[in-house]
Formats: sequence, C-alpha cells, structure tokens
Amino acid sequence: MKTKLNESERIVKEGLANMQRGLEAAGGKLFLTNQRLIFEAHFFNFQRGVSEIPLSDIQSVEKRWAKFIIPLFPNALAVCTGVGKEYKFILQRRETWANAIAAIVAETVGTNIKLC
Repeated sequence: MKTKLNESERIVKEGLANMQRGLEAAGGKLFLTNQRLIFEAHFFNFQRGVSEIPLSDIQSVEKRWAKFIIPLFPNALAVCTGVGKEYKFILQRRETWANAIAAIVAETVGTNIKLC
C-alpha cells in the first residue's frame, strides 16, 4: 500500500479491483480501513492515482453488473456518497465486500448504510 495510513487507522480488507473512471476501468487494489475506502490504481493505467472515500460519506452500497454495452457479469459494486457521488468497482466476492463495508461503517461511524 502506497497511501499513508492515519494514526490508529488499520486495514480491514484488501483485494484486486478495477475502478470505473469514465470509459477506463482502471486496474489496481482496493483497501478498506477503519476510516476510509481507498483505491490505488496500477502504474500501467492512463488514469493513475488514488481515490479515497471517508467511511462517514458512504450512504449506500449497491450490487451491480459489469457492463460492456450490455450487462455481462454480476461482479460490480457501486459505493454512493451523501453528496451524490458514485464510485464503481469491479471485483470478486462483491457480497463479501458489501458486507464488510456495511459492518465497518456501522462499527466506526455508527450508521447503517443501505445495501442494495
């Protein structure tokens, strides 16, 4: 992990993922900590860099289908924030990720998010 963790921040879950950034599905690694959700893109992508979502901003997590014009695979997850921003990830075990995000948000922020 390249992103520096804050004081008392710890990694809860991590795994390979693609993040939809416009037309590009940037490959990289997704980290769930007790403070935020972090996506670090691989160096080989056109759109590199880190995307961070504070847990307190997450309002819902929705299971989606990965698309290429038409829905192809049920392996996508959309994380929606209170300000209407949506982050789309393509990953394995989306149910496990959705449950882990909901559990850590409930534990650390004290709110229950909507799982769809």
